[in-house]
Amino acid sequence: MLRATQEYHNFRIPVTAEFEEVFSHFYFAENNTDAPLSKTLLPNFQTLLVFGFGPKITLQSKLNTTLVLDKCVVLGPVKQAFTYTLPVNAQMLVANFKDDAFYRFFGKAITDGHVPFNPDELLAENCFTNLWHELQKIAGINEKVDFILAFCKPYLRHREGAFKPLSNFDNQNHSLNPIKAIAKETNQSERNVQLNHKKFLGYSAKEINRYHRFLKATELIQQSLLLAKKLDWFEVIHACNYYDQSQLIHDFKHFINLSPKQYLNFQQDICDSKV
Repeated sequence: MLRATQEYHNFRIPVTAEFEEVFSHFYFAENNTDAPLSKTLLPNFQTLLVFGFGPKITLQSKLNTTLVLDKCVVLGPVKQAFTYTLPVNAQMLVANFKDDAFYRFFGKAITDGHVPFNPDELLAENCFTNLWHELQKIAGINEKVDFILAFCKPYLRHREGAFKPLSNFDNQNHSLNPIKAIAKETNQSERNVQLNHKKFLGYSAKEINRYHRFLKATELIQQSLLLAKKLDWFEVIHACNYYDQSQLIHDFKHFINLSPKQYLNFQQDICDSKV
């Protein structure tokens, strides 16, 4: 039997009220077992700042492109699932940017979620590499998070007024077109609202609506599993406004490269960052 320390640990770290508009949370994982561990991260449409400590972590995309994590990397917005492998004794600390926070830090949003890059490239200096070296000296995870928050504070710009209609819009009726609704409410052209949506968030309203539909389907599947209830796929299709079963399958393939039935069989290897 493995000792208590020889385990895989992962957990969320909440942020204080001061940073609630900036980060949804931090995520920490470490592999103290005697073998490498691979996990699949579900899409969350957030931009992530990932720090690796210890043996180098590898990230693999849907297209089987492999990245070896050297110190820190920016990923996102995460629009499709990817797999990460933690070698023995490796640690990973992830900052999950919220809404327009990445834009407020760097003056631009990342629109191509398939291309990881070094965050120092955005600032033309090695501040994130220097940050990683400072984090190496700190033993406690909560202390690491506190250090990152203090480091980031001087870089954070005020939220731009053009983003406020997007942040205030609450689409309870998912059949409502948010772009049309905001354009009408603010007396703007739909094109201008679309451009602002992508400028601040890094993705279009159409993309996020498709994701929310997929997410609702996964939630219904999870509910059936928890209740030990036989899953009715046609109920899922109807509840999530899919045209038919093929469209449901297409979305699962797009976001996580699995069919809905395969998704059911791989639950233990899937990491939902919103849980």
